[in-house]
Amino acid sequence: MSVELDATTYVHAKPTTAHSYILPAVLDVLENHFDGCAERDVFDLGCGTGGAAAALAERGYYVVGVDPSSDGIAKANINYPELRLNVGSAYDDLSSEYGTFNAVISIEVVEHVYDPRAFTSTVYDLVKPGGVAVMSTPYHGYLKNLALAALGKMDDHFMPLKDHGHIKFWSKNTLSTLLLEAGFDNVRFEYVGRIPVLAKSMIAVAQKSL
Repeated sequence: MSVELDATTYVHAKPTTAHSYILPAVLDVLENHFDGCAERDVFDLGCGTGGAAAALAERGYYVVGVDPSSDGIAKANINYPELRLNVGSAYDDLSSEYGTFNAVISIEVVEHVYDPRAFTSTVYDLVKPGGVAVMSTPYHGYLKNLALAALGKMDDHFMPLKDHGHIKFWSKNTLSTLLLEAGFDNVRFEYVGRIPVLAKSMIAVAQKSL
């Protein structure tokens, strides 16, 4: 399923500003998970223009990715022709097409997803037993939201006028519940971008049992 986004959504194929504080933490999680493992395979669900996938490939990972934006994938294919990045979405049967992986990453995607249970079901199917899902999303917590409200920043934070913007707003509890319902175990969180209570994003790391 291809979703056409406005071309200005993807103006280049470099990692986004958010990746500057999210990607290092994701890389640390992956390095710990793959420590001593010869098979360093990662699926990037919602790979955008391929910036994160390219950063992983530079570090020796075998990366496959999909994104529903044909514009984003066209830019990815031009800039990173050596990577296997294709149009596709979590509503497709991705594991049948691409197989399974020791790690699946999805950076700042789940907040855009209309059917999050279908999304995490696809993620679960893509992860090999013993593998991990690493999923980031903007952080929403009581104290952070209280601070935003007190400063009059709620409209800027929720961005209701932005095309193709966020439609789901996840807390640690709701995202953990979503991943556990999908079948994952041992869900843990890291917070990036600021101190934890005011974090810009949170990263969920979920294990698939052997």
